[in-house]
Amino acid sequence: MTSSARAAGLAYRTAGPSDGPPVLLVHGYPESSYMWRAVIEPLGGAGWRALAPDLPGYGDSDPDPPGTWERHIEALDRFATELELGPVALVTHDWGVPIGLRWACDNPSAVSALVISDGGFFADRRWHDLANVMRTPGEGERLIAAYTREGFGEAVGGLSTGMTEDALDEYWKAFADDTRRRGHLELYRSGDFDKLDPYQGRVAGLGLPTLILWGGQDRFATVKMANRFHDEIPESELVTFEEAGHFVWEDEPERTMSALLDFLARRVR
Repeated sequence: MTSSARAAGLAYRTAGPSDGPPVLLVHGYPESSYMWRAVIEPLGGAGWRALAPDLPGYGDSDPDPPGTWERHIEALDRFATELELGPVALVTHDWGVPIGLRWACDNPSAVSALVISDGGFFADRRWHDLANVMRTPGEGERLIAAYTREGFGEAVGGLSTGMTEDALDEYWKAFADDTRRRGHLELYRSGDFDKLDPYQGRVAGLGLPTLILWGGQDRFATVKMANRFHDEIPESELVTFEEAGHFVWEDEPERTMSALLDFLARRVR
């Protein structure tokens, strides 16, 4: 059974035995821990201790300005430290990838395995069009202020075949006030890829079991990025869901869950 709790100022969903090997699931933008709803309970049922925090300003977690990349890494570190998680299997999606992988590289003893989905960690990457608007002063403010629940549903729902109204309601929490909305701009404006120059080659250098799980129709982080991770990380595994888009965990909940459980059982336990 999935339950809700709080630690280190973050709301989180959890399932499984408290002494089970921990699996830390880090959501992307503009989602929350709700995106992991199809995997948390099966993980717990298989004996893993699944933990999925809402990053600051998303889901049921309060904002902790400024909402920068670095601030989210600090929040993740406080969460893992307060709960004394020990080495975790780190599962990431979208913005959870650069947040989680920077944390993993800076704390290599804190991670036992990696799952990377639909997000990048390359210094030579370029932002997509929506991100460039959010990174542009004035244009980003106008965009983020203009969002309504209806418009948000059309924009995000149009990118996913599996996005439900309940999910959209959960993710809309990130737009509840001006502080949360400003945090979106702070996140993207802190996302300068040259910050990753010191990290190049370090994910492969961790030497961890790694699953790369991707939506074949992702328009924001194309499958070429998945192939690059696969090429650069020795003995990594690549699973692509050809009909899924960027929100692969929403589009293919059963198959992603099965792929995750299979990987953890074979490569981590």
